[in-house]
Amino acid sequence: METNDPIRLTAPEIASLWTQYIFDTMSICFFRYALEHIEDHDVKSIYLTSLELSKKHVQKITDFMLKENYPIPHGFTEKDDVNINAPRLFQDPFYLNYIYIMTLQGMTGYSLSVSTSIRSDLRKYYITCMSETMELFDQSIDLMLSKGLFVRPPVISPPESIDFVKHQSFLTGWLGDRRPLNAIEIGDITFNMLKMHLHAALKVGFIQVAQSKEIRQYFMRGLDIANKHIKIFESVFKEDKLNSPISWQSMITSSTSMTFSDKYMMYQILLSTQLSLSFYGSALSVNSRRDLGAHYMRLILELLQFAEDGANLMIKNGWLEQPPTASDRESLAKERSNK
Repeated sequence: METNDPIRLTAPEIASLWTQYIFDTMSICFFRYALEHIEDHDVKSIYLTSLELSKKHVQKITDFMLKENYPIPHGFTEKDDVNINAPRLFQDPFYLNYIYIMTLQGMTGYSLSVSTSIRSDLRKYYITCMSETMELFDQSIDLMLSKGLFVRPPVISPPESIDFVKHQSFLTGWLGDRRPLNAIEIGDITFNMLKMHLHAALKVGFIQVAQSKEIRQYFMRGLDIANKHIKIFESVFKEDKLNSPISWQSMITSSTSMTFSDKYMMYQILLSTQLSLSFYGSALSVNSRRDLGAHYMRLILELLQFAEDGANLMIKNGWLEQPPTASDRESLAKERSNK
């Protein structure tokens, strides 16, 4: 099949399409299962919209890749990766928070896809995706606020005037008195806690329904890591008498029935770990207190090891789908020389 567009897609553009295809097929499985159980009409409405958008995205990406002669990724399927008839695993408030966090992360991903896309049709597509995701984000946070499910981030008193840093003590944090957190640091810690609370709750549910003992043990390790990170962030906030987000782990039912495939759950956990790494790295780059930098460095190293072990576990089970890669010129040259 020949493409009608004379401008071929670049590697970053293919990477964005490939990644979104995997994510949207994963999301379709989750949304289909959720819609079997959600009772709240408002939450169900958001999930119905999300399901239709993900289906539309999968079709659009399929069209893009076929025109470029790229094979369509396998991703996830309703047949192999979700049992929509399984008992309820999550309560309605959890489902609402899940959409809120997913749209937060989706907006970040789409903005990156726009910035790395050169062809105009790709840019327009991702701008549309961004607009759709922003609308879902707006709906989800409004609904959480109206139902009393969202703890607003800490509020700080306005300063009497603008000021400039006059002493290097602004950077301290190892020993002695530490200055209070600034607004940037508070924002990063708040939203890293929000995401980590969701990841912790997912692991609680996945531990209950995972079929493999080895996978369950990996999720238990991940839950311990998530709870430790939350505890560290909360301890930093307590020093300045700041409020922290709520936990969602109580929103998991007692179901132990097979709900998602182990492959699906491993990908979901690996994805959440990779996203946490990116947000931690962003926070590390703008924080000023040395103790916060030390925390982020230590937590990033821990997540890196957890992610690597997860990737190895997926490779062992034949679950890690390989993205399109550049041609191996050295191997091609060797093949030619052997003929």
